[in-house]
Amino acid sequence: LYQGNTAHLLLDGPATFAAMKSAIARARGRVLLETYIVDSSATANELAALLVHKVAQGVRVALIYDGLGSIRTDAAYFDRLAKAGVAVCKFNPVNPLERPGYWDINHRDHRKVLVVDQEVAFTGGINISRVYSSGSLGRQRGDSGASQGGWRDTQIELRGPVVQAFAHSFTRTWADQGCKGALGEPPPPAVATPGQRVVQVLESDPRDRYNRIYTALLAAIEASQRSVWLTMAYFAPGDEMIAALTAAARRGVDVVLVLPGRSDFSLVLHAGRSYYEQLLAAGVRIHEMEDAVMHAKTAVIDGVVSTVGSSNMDWRSLVANSEINAIVLGRDFGAQVEAVFRRDLANSRAIELDAWRRRELSDRFMEQMGRFAERLL
Repeated sequence: LYQGNTAHLLLDGPATFAAMKSAIARARGRVLLETYIVDSSATANELAALLVHKVAQGVRVALIYDGLGSIRTDAAYFDRLAKAGVAVCKFNPVNPLERPGYWDINHRDHRKVLVVDQEVAFTGGINISRVYSSGSLGRQRGDSGASQGGWRDTQIELRGPVVQAFAHSFTRTWADQGCKGALGEPPPPAVATPGQRVVQVLESDPRDRYNRIYTALLAAIEASQRSVWLTMAYFAPGDEMIAALTAAARRGVDVVLVLPGRSDFSLVLHAGRSYYEQLLAAGVRIHEMEDAVMHAKTAVIDGVVSTVGSSNMDWRSLVANSEINAIVLGRDFGAQVEAVFRRDLANSRAIELDAWRRRELSDRFMEQMGRFAERLL
């Protein structure tokens, strides 16, 4: 646990990228960026220009991107960064010949982390992607030309001693992947303890004996007394988590889930829906967001334990990905997360048990297909 921090919620892409670019612009010695997806977009190009500018000012800049998550991005994008002096590293390249000895096609780096000096760290669900060019309450044109909402996501900005935990996480991954280039040392923080928040950083890696993020969330749900409010992008949690959620609801805890009504990965969507009847029958309330793509991964338990991070509640996050979450303790920050949750709830549609039991046979078939493939997704 790290004491003396500040924690600030950032909603959706525009606010997050504005805060991240502002932090990078003020960097004095080092910028560390780790992400699953960097796509060829205006957002990514603006970020690249800023990183190159900081290198020209003498700031050490390092980037880790996932070899599968960014597979569609033109290699020239990363080549330009490297030629400008950015230390660039591809996590587990899909082609094992690219970096012999560092290959595991199933182990992906799903973390989203930015660390600037020892001043500020960001994490959450937001990739460096065009899908975040507008907020979730705005409207944009999809590939079909139809108007649709943007992506709904959450990032957290942290200042204080906890920043070093994110820097240490990055440097461990850099060394573990055999990435080239020295990361250097950042200048000392301007303010040692800028706030009062107590924060814990939880990392998960498929090579670990157990998943720390999942274990911590499961324990919090099992100990809950008042409320369990979850927003989750990919929800296919397995029997153990379903048992914890239904047990909490049956003992009077207000268990509410805000889940996607549409998704970029439909089979996971259906896998999660295969649990709806069991959850609803136990008293769990379920809402689906339909006007935007729900991609946030947040939870607040009893208004005291809040978490924001990269980890979904599906088997890939639990057993195959490297993930990272921040846990913030305290009622004041918990109240902020609850306020965001209520906003998402107001923009979502309630799923009622009686109506759910009358759903189409085609929907039931897809749910069973999703459940069958759950551990492969």
